[in-house]
Amino acid sequence: MPDSAPQQQLLHLVIGGELTDLDHNTFKNLDDVEIVGLYPNYASAYTAWKAKAQMTVDNAQMRYFIVHLHRLLDPGQESTKEPKPAR
Repeated sequence: MPDSAPQQQLLHLVIGGELTDLDHNTFKNLDDVEIVGLYPNYASAYTAWKAKAQMTVDNAQMRYFIVHLHRLLDPGQESTKEPKPAR
């Protein structure tokens, strides 16, 4: 019998931009921060993050981040353990 229960939606946002320096997560110019997209789960957000990070590998100060929006929207919500992306 197939599982017809909908998968839990855990929203993730992928953003990126150039940092002021490598020691801090401070963007050089907030107007230039790229919103890559909003994703329904960590796996799809990770795929988007990895693609953008690989496109900018030659710029050491360019960084992309995965923001766990589901944790901000519902801080008490339990979620599955998510692996940290490699830098």
